[in-house]
Amino acid sequence: MTENNPIIFYDGVCGLCDRSVQFIIKHDKKKIFRFAALQSKFASKMLGDAITFDSFIFYENGNASYQSTAALMMFKKLGGLWSWLYVFAIVPTFIRNAIYNYVAKNRYKWFGKFDSCKIPSQEQRALFLD
Repeated sequence: MTENNPIIFYDGVCGLCDRSVQFIIKHDKKKIFRFAALQSKFASKMLGDAITFDSFIFYENGNASYQSTAALMMFKKLGGLWSWLYVFAIVPTFIRNAIYNYVAKNRYKWFGKFDSCKIPSQEQRALFLD
């Protein structure tokens, strides 16, 4: 693990989460992000009891952000026009997370669920931890 790279922890069997990771990889021109499925040993070691499988987790400099805040932190760090989405941080967290939780609750129904975590392509393996 590189200490300077933010880590995105995601549900490795979730279709929406997989598409989100692919989106981030595509738009992360500087290749700053690293990824780990919440089901991985690495996630268990790093997050311990803080693992929650219905949350997107953004981890940087020893701090973890969850749910909508994690997504906003990721967009801010992604840079370019995507960083403008951070403006939604002005929306109270309880409102943002209510929307986030609604999508999280329905994500398997809407976007599908894999039997196991997908294996990254050969080109992407360096970006994945564990």
